[in-house]
Amino acid sequence: MQGVLCMQKPAEFTSFDVIGKLRGILHMRRLGHTGTLDPMATGVLPVLVGKAARACDILPDQSKMYRATVQFGWETDTEDVWGTRTAVYPEMHVTKEALDAVLPQFVGAIQQVPPMYSAVSVEGTRLYELARRGVVIERPARTVQVDSIVLEAWDEDKQTAELSVACGKGTYIRTLLCDIGKALGGGAVMTALCRTKASGFTLEQCYTFEQVTEFCRRGTLAEHLIPTDRLFASLPELHLTEQQSTLYGNGVKLALSRVEGVLPEQDLYRVYGADGSFFGTAQADRNADELRVGKNLK
Repeated sequence: MQGVLCMQKPAEFTSFDVIGKLRGILHMRRLGHTGTLDPMATGVLPVLVGKAARACDILPDQSKMYRATVQFGWETDTEDVWGTRTAVYPEMHVTKEALDAVLPQFVGAIQQVPPMYSAVSVEGTRLYELARRGVVIERPARTVQVDSIVLEAWDEDKQTAELSVACGKGTYIRTLLCDIGKALGGGAVMTALCRTKASGFTLEQCYTFEQVTEFCRRGTLAEHLIPTDRLFASLPELHLTEQQSTLYGNGVKLALSRVEGVLPEQDLYRVYGADGSFFGTAQADRNADELRVGKNLK
């Protein structure tokens, strides 16, 4: 049994906690996930079951979507409401017009300094490990991609807003909100975060621990797994002949010029056998005229 089990991560669970609990429910060791969520965040956490777990390190970079709540007027050391307050801006008063005006500055390829409380590694040490020891170091800014920011709700009296954010890999939403606060002349903290889309999957496709437990009791878990190849829906597909399928399944490189469907500027593909089964990914090498096995997920 293999595939993607979309979980609705509850608050106060790390992504690893979710994997650990599922191992107990499913009685399976081979599980992985497609991207870490902060412990207090909720939402979409695609879990890779069985051989699908081999795909953890080769997933295409797809846009993720979040719904975040921000409180203007103060800051913390973690950039969210669960940290220690480090600054207060009693004179700060944000209007909807001011917020609407500043949001476009944070759309596109932007520079972002990763927070100290993050899993970013510096010289082999995670930043959060240093932060827990009270150590703060300079961090170089990184380029991240923010595709869109939409103001979903605004409360001027409470100085809170709800934003929907679509962004690329490596974007810290709490840092984004903190930077928006600074651009408005003060500070801000994240008070809630829900990931609404990841790896192409949405909240509507997610299950709770209770639902998964019931699936296992009924013996219907496999019916609720999403096929592994959906993880690679953004890649073009190749369909092999029966002879090519046999060779490819044994790890043999194929003559690229003899494989139908190869595109001029495309190097990475998802591959299917003659019977329609999903093999995994393949890498095209035009100089050597070879189609090489990427990751075998069959």
